[in-house]
Amino acid sequence: MSPVKPPANRSRLKNVTLFSEEDEVQPNPHSVAIDKIKLPNHQPRRYFDPQKLTGLVESIKQHGILEPLLVRPLRSSAYELVAGERRYRAAKAAGLQKIPVVIREISDKDTLQFALIENLQREDLNPVEETEGILQLLALRLEKSETEVTSLLYRMLDEAKQKVPHNVMGNSESQVVQHVFNNIASMEWSSFVSNRLPLLKLPENILTALREGKIAYTKARIIARVKDKAQRQELLEEALDQDLSLSQIKKKIIAITAHSSLQNKYSP
Repeated sequence: MSPVKPPANRSRLKNVTLFSEEDEVQPNPHSVAIDKIKLPNHQPRRYFDPQKLTGLVESIKQHGILEPLLVRPLRSSAYELVAGERRYRAAKAAGLQKIPVVIREISDKDTLQFALIENLQREDLNPVEETEGILQLLALRLEKSETEVTSLLYRMLDEAKQKVPHNVMGNSESQVVQHVFNNIASMEWSSFVSNRLPLLKLPENILTALREGKIAYTKARIIARVKDKAQRQELLEEALDQDLSLSQIKKKIIAITAHSSLQNKYSP
């Protein structure tokens, strides 16, 4: 009876793996000095929860690294990290001198793709990071800028709603978009365009709170409707400090709007 292979490191992207079958069954991953591993210049992940990172550090101190990192060889016997930045950071904090890795020859394009896929598979992924990650992945697959991809997605949505003639839907670019979203369990491409892309237009302070998991995106979008910057910042801080519900935030916005209207009415 043949041995059962361990499951691939799959993300919420269906049918996508970070390791090949050969990598999955390697009994002894390479052990590499941690100071020989370099972070890539472009990393899709921006925020690491300090509390969860501390928990991982303690786990590594007790049990070591249970899943090898993915790296690619560089010159001078060094390596570039492809997947596993959270484990890498925790291993350094834990004082490890060597860590287990899978070494693969990977192109620049595939390196970024692996990093994006790993980022998108996280359980603690927030809506902003997910939106940015999907947009970056689409830009990579379509070989376009993120701005061009955003325009393409909005044109596709307009065509789907029959607002404009069908020039995009059905062509090779739209097929790439459809293929990517068919492999994402969380949402349809049209929902992504309608509900997620607008998040990237939110004020930076609200985006930061979203990235750090401090506020739900439904609350963030409501707070962003407050036009006055000072009032918006004050409401955001109040919502975070008091953990206001969505209905409480809406009531406060109504009060802010009424107060502003009254001031405008009686201002000279």
